[in-house]
Amino acid sequence: MWAKTITGNFAGMIHGLNASQLTDQVLQRSKRMILDTLGVGLLGSSTEVCHKVIHYSKIYSANISSTVWGHSDVRLPPLYAAFTNGVAVHSMDFDDTWHPATHPSGTVLPSLVALSDTLSEKKKFSGLDLLLAFNVGIEVQGRLLRFSSEAHNIPKRFHPPSVVGTMGSAAAVAKLLAFDQFKCKEALAIAASYAGAPMANAATQTKPLHIGNAARHGLEAACLASLGLQGNKQILDMESGLGAFYGDYMPQDLPPLQSYSWLLDQQDVAIKRFPAHLGTHWVADAASSVRKHLVGSGDPLPVSKIKKITLKVPEAQYVNRSFPNSEHEARHSLQFAACTALLDGSISVQSFNRQNIFRPELKELLCKTQVEHPSDNKPSFESLYCEVSITLQDGDMFSERCDTFYGHWRKPLTKEDLEKKFRSNASTVLSLEATEGIIETVNHLEEVKDCVVLSEFLKGTQPIQELPQMTSLP
Repeated sequence: MWAKTITGNFAGMIHGLNASQLTDQVLQRSKRMILDTLGVGLLGSSTEVCHKVIHYSKIYSANISSTVWGHSDVRLPPLYAAFTNGVAVHSMDFDDTWHPATHPSGTVLPSLVALSDTLSEKKKFSGLDLLLAFNVGIEVQGRLLRFSSEAHNIPKRFHPPSVVGTMGSAAAVAKLLAFDQFKCKEALAIAASYAGAPMANAATQTKPLHIGNAARHGLEAACLASLGLQGNKQILDMESGLGAFYGDYMPQDLPPLQSYSWLLDQQDVAIKRFPAHLGTHWVADAASSVRKHLVGSGDPLPVSKIKKITLKVPEAQYVNRSFPNSEHEARHSLQFAACTALLDGSISVQSFNRQNIFRPELKELLCKTQVEHPSDNKPSFESLYCEVSITLQDGDMFSERCDTFYGHWRKPLTKEDLEKKFRSNASTVLSLEATEGIIETVNHLEEVKDCVVLSEFLKGTQPIQELPQMTSLP
């Protein structure tokens, strides 16, 4: 029998689901998510924002510590390892995206890896333990998002992973630590008071903190619950609970535990081919297709012959940036994505280097770009489209539309392309042996006896850049 409250339903689900209920498709999809998240986190470990949060986190000390991905010379208390690795995952906006809109993996995996690393001498967590806890954390996020119609659209007020990701992280840790239903409730209640971050910090160095904080705060909420800290037992039922984030919050009972159906079984996630906001991927694919009308493969774009570029996209203000002035603004600019894809034929990690952002020919294209918002183009990652039209000086016009980009859950990356992405990202900080070791470990994760092996591979060799000294704190 389910509990009488929604919060009780969730606690029962977190506590009661077991590894035998993980379907083959859920296992395969979640392993893809884990591999991709580790890869983008390793790549992100070299970013300026990640170096800053490592430097900050090093002021804390503890008798126990966890691995910082990509940095063999740094270990941090588990809360701050989860925080730092979560920041690394989102530091380039390269992590996976789901629908309703959130970044599901980066808020959950860092907290689980930090915890398993910390407790490895006392208790071994198997790969199957990790997979089950990870999927519970993903499931909680998806269920909470479906309690609001607002959540189905591209967000406007707050960044979703800062809310549902915090709850998912707490749930995942609660599962890994085998909490009973009472402690699961407390973990959710405590996590809710850590939740939330405004969208105003999108396209800045602060946005990656939303993911890092969700991972850290979920872990911290579960740790506090394990010590007996109490919260509201109906946190998911109340308008003043999680309903505070959604004007149309309508919680519903979960499926029966004995016949539970996973949301990840019903819908895959989007895995990005380049590091930028998901909406830019529709624009990039459409622009790359238009380019083929103008030049052959490898030929330079005749910028001076272009009179006007028109983008037909949904209205989403925080990715409507005509002239981005930093890599983070460029990652959140539909115009930058369109013009870069037109100029180069594709977008890559290197596209967001300062020298590429401020190219004169790119600025010339940006000056010719205008944005339109057709009434039928809704701001939802499930249904939006992008149309890119080019008008030449001689009056000729070419147009291409993208309804589903390669990497979207309707058109997922092949296994080969996913592993190619991982190798490209991980090899920036790991040896070939460690890179291949992670692929092999994740591909057979359900057979791994002790998942601390991941932390051993993740250490890397990258030194931390020098920053001003800070005082250590206990």
